[in-house]
Amino acid sequence: MIPVVCYISLSAILFFTGVFGFVTRRNLIAMLISVELILNAVDLQFAVFNRHLFPTQMEGMFFTLFSIGVSAAETAVAVAIIINVYRHFHSDQVNSIENMKL
Repeated sequence: MIPVVCYISLSAILFFTGVFGFVTRRNLIAMLISVELILNAVDLQFAVFNRHLFPTQMEGMFFTLFSIGVSAAETAVAVAIIINVYRHFHSDQVNSIENMKL
């Protein structure tokens, strides 16, 4: 059996990789992938702590499934917005949309 510390370490690596990618990247698609890494790290934590603390109950697994559904919806909306931004500005860089007017 794999120790819980290994799962927590993997989750921490995923989380901080996502945060680093979100902060350093200027491409909208790369930023979206970074957000997905962060959400996957949280999903892993839900599953690990559910299995470790309450092995007979499934609340953590249900939270994980709900979070995956929300992530899929968020990704679909974000990709639609990115496609719209690309059609309007002909770029997928954050710098190109900083000058948007209301």
